[in-house]
Amino acid sequence: MTRSTTDATTDEGLEQSGSGYRKGPVLLRGSQIPQQTTDQRLLDSGGSADWVHSDPWRVMRIQSEFVEGFGALAELGSAVSVFGSARTRPDHPDYALARDVGRRLVAEGYAVITGGGPGIMEAANQGAAEAGGTSVGLGIELPFEQGMNPHVNLGVNFRYFFARKTMFVKYAQGFVVLPGGFGTFDELFEALTLVQTHKITEFPIALVGTDYWGGLLEWARTAVVDRGMISPDDLELLHLTDDAADAVDYVCERGAQLRAEEERAAAELQAAQDRAAR
Repeated sequence: MTRSTTDATTDEGLEQSGSGYRKGPVLLRGSQIPQQTTDQRLLDSGGSADWVHSDPWRVMRIQSEFVEGFGALAELGSAVSVFGSARTRPDHPDYALARDVGRRLVAEGYAVITGGGPGIMEAANQGAAEAGGTSVGLGIELPFEQGMNPHVNLGVNFRYFFARKTMFVKYAQGFVVLPGGFGTFDELFEALTLVQTHKITEFPIALVGTDYWGGLLEWARTAVVDRGMISPDDLELLHLTDDAADAVDYVCERGAQLRAEEERAAAELQAAQDRAAR
C-alpha cells in the first residue's frame, strides 16, 4: 500500500482528530509509519516460508493483546458499545445524535465503548465524558494516522482486529449502531451472527436512523427471508429508531428483560438438577 504525502494524515482526505499511528504501545509519526499493518502481515500467505518461524511468535503478541484488553476492562462494569462512521463531521445531525446517545447511556449507569476514532465514535465518547461517565476507546492500527479521540478517558490500542472485536462484545451489555460504512456493518453483522447462533448470550441491538437502515431491513425482510436464508424471527433481534432516547431506553429495558430470562432459566436448571440428585 502506498500513500502520498498529502493524505498521510487522513482517511481519504478527512482530517483526523487524533495524532500519530499507534502500533500497540508504540507511537509512530511521519516517515516511521509502516506501509503494512500488523493484521496485513499476519494474513499474508504469500512470499517466503519465514512465517513458519515468525507466526509462533505472533501468537505471543496476540496473547498479550488479549491480556492487556482483559486487564484494562475487567472492572469496567455495565457498558454499551456504540458504532458508526469515522467520517461523520461534527456539524452533521448524526454527530449530535451520537453525542446524545453517549450522554443518555451514562445517565442510565453505563460506560460507553467505541472504536476511539473520529466521527460517530468521537461524538459518543464526547457525550459520555461530558456526562461524567467512563468513555472507552478501543483503538486499532490503521494504515493512516488517526489516534485516539480526545474524549476517551480509558483507551486501549490494538494491533489485531479480532482481539479488539472480542472486547466490543465481551464487555458490552448492548449495541447502539448509527449510520456507518463497512466497519460498522462488520460489527453489526458479527454481533447478529453471534446472537443468532447462540455463541454469546443475547443482548439488545438498536439501529439509529430509519432512512439509513430501513432499506437494509426491507431487503432482509424480503429477499433474505423469502429465500429462507434467515428466519423472520431473526429480525426481531434489531430495534430500529430515529430517537436517541428510544435507542437507550430499548437497550436498558430489553437488556433487563434478557437478564431476567437468563436468571430464570438458570434457576429452573438448578432446580431440575437438585431434583435429579435426590
